Amino acid sequence: MYEKTFPNKRFKHSLEFLKAHISSSETILDLGIKNPFSEIMISEGYSVENTTGEDLDEDHSTIKNSSATVVTALEIFEHLLSPYEVLKAIKADKLVISIPLRLWFSCAYRSKTDKWDRHYHEFEDWQLDWLLEKTGWTIKARDKWTNPVKKIGIRPLLRQFTPRYYIVYAERV
Repeated sequence: MYEKTFPNKRFKHSLEFLKAHISSSETILDLGIKNPFSEIMISEGYSVENTTGEDLDEDHSTIKNSSATVVTALEIFEHLLSPYEVLKAIKADKLVISIPLRLWFSCAYRSKTDKWDRHYHEFEDWQLDWLLEKTGWTIKARDKWTNPVKKIGIRPLLRQFTPRYYIVYAERV
């Protein structure tokens, strides 16, 4: 069913995980500008507001002023220099965060044409877990999945069975 509706496996897994842990009656602050996945959340009945493109390393005002009960941070923390400060600024009691995992066989992503489209962090799962624990969050659920590509070679072969994405549901301690 989802393959026909969603552009990729990441969206399918993220939505299934979100639905398993967050009621559509809760309000969500989605970190990052409006994007295809925030549109999917809205179409699934979630009330979603997004940050407006401000530099979240420097400006936490939207996060601090939000009355949302849930924060989603889906593939955004790898772009931040200081995700620690962002996690500390969140007032909501629930958090769903997903990240691309660091792959031992592939360098961190960096666009050559877009100064914002680069990964400062590519976490291992234990690093994100530790960051959440240190900022006052308790992980209640987690999942990982692969991201195979339709190419030939050693790296594409490794992507068939090496998890690329990690998603966590956490609650404030």
